[in-house]
Amino acid sequence: MSVEPYREITFDKDGDGPPGQASELAALARQGVGDLVVFAHGWNNSPSGATRLCSDFFAPFPGLLAPGVEAGYAGLVWPSMMFTDEPVPDYRALVTVLPEKEPVIARLTELLAAAPESEAAFEEFGALLRELTDVGVEPVRAESVAVGPEALESLAVVEPVPEFLVADPVAVCALFTEAVESADGVPVESFGVGLKKYWKGAKEALRQATYYVMKKRAGKVGEHGLGPLLGEVARAAPGLRVHLVGHSMGARLVAYALRGLPGGARPVASVTLLQGAFSHYAFASRLPHDPGRSGSLRDLQLRVRGPVVACYSRHDSALGVMYPLASRLANDSESLAGATAGLLGADDPRWGAIGHDGVQAVPGAVRLSLAEALRDGVPDSGCVSVDAAEVVRSHSDILRAELARLVVSAARAGR
Repeated sequence: MSVEPYREITFDKDGDGPPGQASELAALARQGVGDLVVFAHGWNNSPSGATRLCSDFFAPFPGLLAPGVEAGYAGLVWPSMMFTDEPVPDYRALVTVLPEKEPVIARLTELLAAAPESEAAFEEFGALLRELTDVGVEPVRAESVAVGPEALESLAVVEPVPEFLVADPVAVCALFTEAVESADGVPVESFGVGLKKYWKGAKEALRQATYYVMKKRAGKVGEHGLGPLLGEVARAAPGLRVHLVGHSMGARLVAYALRGLPGGARPVASVTLLQGAFSHYAFASRLPHDPGRSGSLRDLQLRVRGPVVACYSRHDSALGVMYPLASRLANDSESLAGATAGLLGADDPRWGAIGHDGVQAVPGAVRLSLAEALRDGVPDSGCVSVDAAEVVRSHSDILRAELARLVVSAARAGR
C-alpha cells in the first residue's frame, strides 16, 4: 500500500461486513488522524485488484496535504463488476461477483462464443439474462421518487424492469449493435451478416445486464452498509472528518451512503464523485421533465458539511452513450422502437449520467473547469460540477494527480 495508515472496509452484496470495522476506523482518530479519505472502486475482478487500485489512487495524497494535516486512508472493497467501456466480462470475472449464477454465465458464454444464427438462440439468451438479473424477484429503488420526505425515506420504491430484459431479444441486440457502432464509429456490417452481426449487441446486452445488477448492489451497499458504518464511526470519533470518493458505480455507492446516515450524524466533510454512473438529476428537488418527482438523492448534499464535487468528461462514451441507452430502456413509458431514434444521434437530457455532464437541476450548483477548480478551489458547500475532460479521456481514466488534488481541495486539506 502506497500510504499509511490504511484500513480496508469490506462489504458483501447485501451491505454486510465483518464486525469491528467501525472501531478500527475510529481508532485512527485516537492515533491523531483528523481526516479520513475513503475510496470506493467502480469495478474489480478480485479484492487484490481493488486494493491495487486504491494504492495507485492514494499514492499522490501525502505530497498534496498541508503541513499539520494528519490523514488516514480507507479502501472500500465490494463485489462489483466492470462498466461498459471495459472488455466484455469473461467467464471467470463474472463468476467472481455472481458465483450463484455460474451455470447461467457458462451458457451465456457459450452462446456469445458460438454466435448461432437463429432466433431461438437469441430467445434463450434473453431468458438467461433475466435469470442472471433475477428480474421480477426483488423490488429495487427507482432513480427518481415522488416528491415528499415520506417517499424519500421509503425503502420499497419499485422501478420498472428494464425493457431490454423483457423485450424481443433480437430487437434488443440489434439496438445495442447500433449503439456500439455509434460509440466506436465501427460500421455494423463489420460485425457480420444476418443475425450473426447482432451478437455484437448481445455482448453489450450482457454488460448492461451486469450493470443493472451492480446498480442495485451499489445503492444497497452504500445505504445499508457504508452509511450505517459511518454513523457508528461518528459516535465513536465525533471529531473525525470523513471524505468520500467513489468512481463509477463506487460513486453511486458513496452517494447512497448519505441516505443511510443515521439522523443527526454528519461525519462526511466532502464527497468527490469520479465519473459517477448514476443520474445527473439524483440531487434534484424536482425533475425538469416531471416536476412532480424528485431525484433519488434529493437534497442529500445537505448532509455533507462541505462540497459534493462531481467530475465529468465528455470523452466518457460509457456514460455518454451506453448509460443513457440503458436508462431509457429501463423506463416503462418508453418503447424499444423509439429508443434508437430518440437516443442514437440525439441527446435526451432525461437519461444523462452525472459523470458525463455533471449535476443538473440543482439551483445554485456551481460549474467549473478543472483548471479553475485547481487554481481557485471549490466552494465550501453545495453541489459542484467540474469538467475534467482535459485529463479524463475514458471512463476508467481516474489515476490522475489532478483528480487527487481536487479531492484534497474539496477536503480543505491541501497546501
